Amino acid sequence: MLDSKYYDKLNRLRLALRNKSAMNMSGNRKSVMKGSSAEFSDFREYIQGDDIRRIDWNAYARLDRLYIKEYMEEKESVISIFIDTSASMCYGINSKEEMAKKITCALSYIALNSMDRVILYDIKNMDKPYRVTSGKRGYMELIKWVDNLDFSGSADLYEAVRKRKGNGTGLSIIISDFLYEDFIAEEKGKDTLDKIISFLNYNRQQVVLIQVLSGEELDINMTGTYNLIDMESDEKIKVSMNQQVIDKYMEALNGLINKIKKSALKGGAFYSLVNADWEFDKIIFEGLKDIYDI
Repeated sequence: MLDSKYYDKLNRLRLALRNKSAMNMSGNRKSVMKGSSAEFSDFREYIQGDDIRRIDWNAYARLDRLYIKEYMEEKESVISIFIDTSASMCYGINSKEEMAKKITCALSYIALNSMDRVILYDIKNMDKPYRVTSGKRGYMELIKWVDNLDFSGSADLYEAVRKRKGNGTGLSIIISDFLYEDFIAEEKGKDTLDKIISFLNYNRQQVVLIQVLSGEELDINMTGTYNLIDMESDEKIKVSMNQQVIDKYMEALNGLINKIKKSALKGGAFYSLVNADWEFDKIIFEGLKDIYDI
């Protein structure tokens, strides 16, 4: 899903976590506590960029494969990624769906490379989260899971997030176009976004909102009369596209974007708008640079 050259670049990145619980410590990061736990926990396969001093050479001699020793202190915080799999994400020549998948895989790789635990949520199937710890094999299975996601139908992001399970400090990343009627509604939209962020904050989560929109949604070039079909409800509407209609659409879209920004600022969340037509380098290394600690 990602070109091999990206993995070398991603190895230099770490997701920034303001708070760590005493039970989920530092991994590849510097610990927030003095000293180091010597209590052995588990082995995992070596990933490029790991500290070679932690390789178990005895295991290598027996198995001819590189393994890393993990200790209790090295169990990192949980990185939860909520993926909007509603039908609207399929829109665009460069689809929002494909961009959401690529961002999910890139951020998962960064987390796993730091020995964080990753939980992926398909928001239409919150009762079946996908959990992975670390290791090359685990990441390859994660790619397959992401690639097989079904983007169809409708979903309720607020109700999905409320079904999140798990305790402890962590990072929650929502990848969505946020094109929900509840969000677009003048007052209700702001309330719903505030509730999502507040719920996650209450559960000791740092919140990252990544809004993925297609180039066609951000720059309207349609003229004439069209029969438009809602991708999720199949509702049909006939629209004559002229400058007045385009201006009204852009006003509503910018209103939604500003609403999300304000809710993020109020709740201490990070927000980034992603154009699915952009180069992936620009998105990962520029647009999301503020969520990394190096």
